[in-house]
Amino acid sequence: MTTSARTGRSVANAAAGVLVVVVLAWVARYLSKWVPDATGGTALAGIGASVEFPIYAIALGLLGNAVLTATGVRERLSGGFRTEFFIKTGLVLLGASINLGVIVSAAGPAVVQSVVLISLVFGFSWWLGGRLGLDDKLRALLSAAVAICGVSAAIAAAGAVQAKREQLAYSASLVIAFALPSIFVLPVAATALGLDARVTGAWLGGNIDTTAAVTAAGALAGEESLQIATIVKVTQNALLGVVAVALTAYFALKVERRPVGVSAGRQLWQRFPKFVLGFLVTSIAATAYLAWVPSGKAAIGVVNDLRTWFLILAFVSIGLEFRVGALKQAGWRPVGVFAASTGVNVVAALGLAVLLF
Repeated sequence: MTTSARTGRSVANAAAGVLVVVVLAWVARYLSKWVPDATGGTALAGIGASVEFPIYAIALGLLGNAVLTATGVRERLSGGFRTEFFIKTGLVLLGASINLGVIVSAAGPAVVQSVVLISLVFGFSWWLGGRLGLDDKLRALLSAAVAICGVSAAIAAAGAVQAKREQLAYSASLVIAFALPSIFVLPVAATALGLDARVTGAWLGGNIDTTAAVTAAGALAGEESLQIATIVKVTQNALLGVVAVALTAYFALKVERRPVGVSAGRQLWQRFPKFVLGFLVTSIAATAYLAWVPSGKAAIGVVNDLRTWFLILAFVSIGLEFRVGALKQAGWRPVGVFAASTGVNVVAALGLAVLLF
């Protein structure tokens, strides 16, 4: 076979792989909208409304992985499973939902809570992961996910430390597994504890790991709680870039022990996830746009919808690329670290919410 023929076949296979990802992503998006409607008014309404698109996307990706592997075509199509591209594009677009003006004007206590909480929970998770002998890259992903904003933070950390895709998929699965029950348990617990609306919102926003789950829990707790929870979670999301920079520097200089100097600076720049800069630029642009065009929320909504599509494509690709071998080697320890860190997060977030709000 000639070189041009091989190139043509490779391109055709990659295109077929992209088509598989797009079809599965469409099904995942359809299910994320259809299931809540189909279960509305039934005993399953709460579950149907709370299951997020990452669950459908990863599940369909894993199913596609199994089918393509069984039919022997998975490797040929793998060139179209562009996880990294989809993830980075989605996170750049995520910046449009971070209105810096809201944080500056209305979230003074939220900034204090976020900084203290992220430092405490990340530090505990990192320490415990080290005590249990976890791989440094995996514990970086777990620590970022539980301390900041769930899957998005795990993705950013994965880019900073150059983690394996299996580690990212594992971290994302843990985030989802812990976030779903918290949607229902924490609002009930807040009522049982007699917390007022502002404290409830700060508690929910401070320790539930995904923005969608925070929104769902806040909606159950009430309008004022939802507003405070959203501000707290958005504030945590805004600190994502700071953590990514810190992880990049730590892994380059301490874990891999790159020499300090010009070469070290070059290494930092090469390893630094450039999409974080795009995330910040998008956030600044969206903030300025809303300041100049108060009626521009519809345009931001379009960007957010596009972000959702790219993240769905990314999660489908993660499922398609998933390899179970690395997870079997990880064992129970990552689950223990994540569970213990979640417990610390719940208690610390409650204390800070009562103190600051």
